[in-house]
Amino acid sequence: MKRNIVIAAVTAAALAVGGTATALAASGDDDDAAAPSAKVTASEAIAAALKDTPGTAVSAELDDDEGGAAWEVDVLAPDDTWHSVRVDPVGGKVRGSYADDEDDAVEIRAALKHTTLTATEAVEAASAKGRVTSVDLDDAAWEAETHTKGEPEHEWLVDTRSGKLTADDD
Repeated sequence: MKRNIVIAAVTAAALAVGGTATALAASGDDDDAAAPSAKVTASEAIAAALKDTPGTAVSAELDDDEGGAAWEVDVLAPDDTWHSVRVDPVGGKVRGSYADDEDDAVEIRAALKHTTLTATEAVEAASAKGRVTSVDLDDAAWEAETHTKGEPEHEWLVDTRSGKLTADDD
């Protein structure tokens, strides 16, 4: 969540000074390029991350950035420590993890109290619409992005209790 705000700010700043190419590179949102080469699903990446770093998965995103393609799974540990876990999208091995200074653990814990669906269950619900390249817990829903070959990425909201899928029109 916070990372998306930072990415948006960097993108806006780059565009303001005429750096369109810089903005596109800085966004890191190159899921379309990484999706075809990924053999590991979002559910498998989440499982690998939780095996490495116990807690609750609150997001997973297939990224293709300067470190190469990887699943980035955010895990909130029981002590409210935030961890980012990078998972290889081809072999499913954890490449590394680190504790992150995330200050919205309280917000995430509050959102988790209102959900009966895990990140993996949200991925499974969204998988009906294509290959899931991103899932993220928001205040009111799981937000998922799907990729289907030859089509643009689609955004979905997954109800946190029922798993009902609706198009995200934002």
